[in-house]
Amino acid sequence: MARVWIRVVLLRQRFAAEKERGRAGLRAPLDCARLQAYPEARRRMAAYLLRRLWQMIPTLLGVVLLVFALFKFFGGDPAQILGGLNATPQQVDAIREQLGLNEPWWVQLGIFLREIVTFDWGKSWATNESVAHLFATRLPATLTVMTPILILDSLLAIPFALGVAYVRGSLTDRAIMVVTTVALSISFLVYVIVGQYLFAFQLGLFPVQGWSDSVWTNLAVYVPLPVMLAVLVGLAPQTRLYRTFFLDEIGQDYVRTARAKGMTERTVLLRHVLRNALIPILTNVAVALPGIFVGSFLIEVFFSIPGLGREILLAVNRSDYPVIQAFAIYIAGITMLVNLATDLLYRWVDPRVVLR
Repeated sequence: MARVWIRVVLLRQRFAAEKERGRAGLRAPLDCARLQAYPEARRRMAAYLLRRLWQMIPTLLGVVLLVFALFKFFGGDPAQILGGLNATPQQVDAIREQLGLNEPWWVQLGIFLREIVTFDWGKSWATNESVAHLFATRLPATLTVMTPILILDSLLAIPFALGVAYVRGSLTDRAIMVVTTVALSISFLVYVIVGQYLFAFQLGLFPVQGWSDSVWTNLAVYVPLPVMLAVLVGLAPQTRLYRTFFLDEIGQDYVRTARAKGMTERTVLLRHVLRNALIPILTNVAVALPGIFVGSFLIEVFFSIPGLGREILLAVNRSDYPVIQAFAIYIAGITMLVNLATDLLYRWVDPRVVLR
C-alpha cells in the first residue's frame, strides 16, 4: 500500500513538472513573438508619423496660398487703409513703397513664405512691434484662460453625461435635457453679464477685470470667474452630445453580452461603454479646440485680459495684416497637429484601431 502511494505521489510530481515545462514551452514562443512585435509596432508608428507630417506640408501650403490670395487680391489696399481718408496720393504711394506692396505678387509671396519658414513675421503695421514678440508675450495669458476651460469642460461633461445616460428614460434624465436645452438658447453675453453682476458686484467673490504678472495670482483671483462662465456655457451642449455617444454604445451587442454575464450596470458603463465612447469624444474635443481658442478671445475682451485675443481683434479693426496672417497660419498648423495627436490617442484608447 505504501509503495502504491509513493508511486502515485511520484507520478503526480512528474505530471506536474511536465505540465509546467509544457506551459513554459508554450509561453516562450508567445513572449518572443511579443518581443519581436514591439520593434515592428514602433517602426509602423514612426512610418505613420513621418507620412502624416509629410502630408501636412501640401495642406499648409494650400492654407498659405489661400491666406495670401485673400489678403492680396480681396483685402483692399493696406496703404490706403493705413493712410486714412485724408491721405494724399503721394503719402499712399510712400506707404505702399515702405511696405513692399509695389513688388510683383510672386515676390511678395516669396517674402511671405520666408517669414513662415523663419517665424519672422516682421513688425505690426499699427504698433510697430515685432509680431513674434507680440505673440510670445500675449500667448501665456491666453493659455492661462484656455487650458483650464478645456480641462474642466471635458472632466465635468464626460462623467455628468455618463450619469445622465445611467438614469436614461427617468424623470431626472428628462429634467436635465430640458435644462440643457434652455441653457443652449441663452447667449454667452447673458452669462457674462449675469456672472459679473452676481459674483463680482453683488457677492464680491471675484474681480471683474484685472491681470497680474504672477501665474498663481491669475489662477487664484482673475481666472476663476471667466473660466467658470465658459465652462457653464459649454457644459450644456457637451452633456447632450456625450449622452448621445453613451446611449449609442449602450445599444450595442457587447453591452447586452456583458449584462448577460452578470455585470452590474455601473460596471458595464465604466468598463465598456465609457472606453468605447472615448473615440467620438476625442473627435469632438479636437474639432472644438479651435472654437475654444477663439472663444477665449471674447472672454479676454469682456474681462480685459491682456491675451492674444485682444490683439487679434485690434488687428482686425486696424487692418494689421502681418498679425492677422501670422495668426491664420498658426491656427492652421495647430489644428493639423491636434488632429495628428487625436489620431494617436485613438490608438491608445482602442488598440484595435489601425493607423494607416
